[in-house]
Amino acid sequence: MKQINVGIIGTGWCGGIRANTCATNPLVKELHIAETRPERLAEIVEQTSPSSATDNYKDLLANPDIDAIIVSATPEPLHYPMALESMQAGKHVFLEKPIALTLDEADELAALANERNLKFTIGYSQRFNPKFAYVKQSVEDGSLGEPVSAMVSRHITRNLGKKISGRTKLSPAAMEATHDIDFILWCLEPRLPKRVYCQSVYKVMKKTCDAPDCSWITVTMDDGVVFTIGAGWILPPSYPNFSSTNVEFVGSEGVLLVDNSHRDVVLSTMSDGIMFPMSTMPGEQVGHVFAGAMHNETVHFIEAVACDRDVMVTAKQARQVMEVYLAADLSAHRDQPISLPLSAEDIKASLALSEIEPQQAEILSVSNG
Repeated sequence: MKQINVGIIGTGWCGGIRANTCATNPLVKELHIAETRPERLAEIVEQTSPSSATDNYKDLLANPDIDAIIVSATPEPLHYPMALESMQAGKHVFLEKPIALTLDEADELAALANERNLKFTIGYSQRFNPKFAYVKQSVEDGSLGEPVSAMVSRHITRNLGKKISGRTKLSPAAMEATHDIDFILWCLEPRLPKRVYCQSVYKVMKKTCDAPDCSWITVTMDDGVVFTIGAGWILPPSYPNFSSTNVEFVGSEGVLLVDNSHRDVVLSTMSDGIMFPMSTMPGEQVGHVFAGAMHNETVHFIEAVACDRDVMVTAKQARQVMEVYLAADLSAHRDQPISLPLSAEDIKASLALSEIEPQQAEILSVSNG
């Protein structure tokens, strides 16, 4: 075990949480931050007292003393190039989801991390939610018997949905259901997804963001287990960014129900009406403790680098999640099931939906052919 130096690129909502976590962790010797917004940079500097602060992330990559980089920048098309440059500079990398926009980008990042023996993980924070971890444990210890089916329903407010869908052309399947695809696939390992069917609804956000209101995805695994995930982002506005999730996991010997709807703490005031504190997916600071999974996820990455441990979420797992949600978007577009792994033709079609350049599609087809 050793102390490490960590750089964080992008200190918005999620990056700010990670910066504050690193600033107080005894395994982090130095914290370095990069943020393009002057007012936010000043705010995070005041909160974390970093060893350095800059508006150019390349300054962090050029610093030979930095061991690991956390990429929390938006919009999402920045993820791949920033992660690639970080690994080329010899840094371990934690990357917010999604891993990339195309499967070939994901493959390139995984190959580079493996080639250079670097820790590389993706921000699927729900694995660090104790309730979700309990589902994984119950599957592994046999409490539920053989898995039969699973269902996850996740919904967030339209204010946050508009913010997410407005900055990049990614669907609820790619940006919200992705957490639950990862979670269920993780619980069902070593089973593999074989078929995906998805239906999307366009009513509220079509005019403003040209995005679906929700997507409902059904995935069939190679042993016949079926799971369904519904993800939407048009709940009425509430603060702070109310997120409601329910899980049902059915096995041959039992069923496990998880209420993660955040209705256990409700604040009602004369001035602001009803609010749902501690209801965000990333979590928030409450006095001396952090309510949410993102703090623990960040600590896990720090410990993986400092103690040379395996990361929880691998690049291979994140790539599989990506292939499932690409298939879901394609299924919704075609109104028919999509088989996995994706064919070269399906890969090209999914890229067209995301407005990826044709030459990138050719590269993808070759690498997956």
